[in-house]
Amino acid sequence: MNTFIGYIFLGLSLSAPIGPINAAQLDKGIRKGFWHAWVVGLGAISADIIFMLLVYFGVIHLLESPFIKAFLWLFGFFVLVYTGIESIKNAGVISEPGMRSSDSSLAKSYWSGLLMSLFNPLSILFWLGIYGSILAKAAMEYPMQQLLIYSGAIVLGILIWDVSMAAASSMFRKVLTTGVLKSISVLSGLSLVGFGLYFGVQAARLLFFH
Repeated sequence: MNTFIGYIFLGLSLSAPIGPINAAQLDKGIRKGFWHAWVVGLGAISADIIFMLLVYFGVIHLLESPFIKAFLWLFGFFVLVYTGIESIKNAGVISEPGMRSSDSSLAKSYWSGLLMSLFNPLSILFWLGIYGSILAKAAMEYPMQQLLIYSGAIVLGILIWDVSMAAASSMFRKVLTTGVLKSISVLSGLSLVGFGLYFGVQAARLLFFH
């Protein structure tokens, strides 16, 4: 049981560092409420599960070629810069808490989180390094069934962080003034653009200076 809880905390600690997903969740939660922020995180979790499966089946090594990495950096650059600019443009648009979110809008939030995480080479290297080493160690110590349970505990930890971020950002919209919310939304957007530009620089380095 202690090991299971340890893996939940590992999932929490993997999600906690400030990155594009946390910035996007904060922005969505402030502008559109809990469900949109949660669904962005859900998209990111879907990508995390895909990476875990790729690591498990050993396919992730195919993504280490410079060409594939450059493509991922470039795509990540476009997704993040586009999302960041949209966030800055819509910073003043705070939807009413009582307004019902449309399915298409929630789907857009989900795909935003999925693409942001899926085309993030840092996520790929992260999962290759962290989950790959965990998998190698656990495979030697535990049977397959136990391995699946502990992998599920990591996902549960990530899910807990997702709900916490969504709840925190939607609480901000209730207690902070519109001006402060707008400023936070702009900062979140700038943060996304910043991450995007970093991705763009990495793509350029791979394509032109490798």
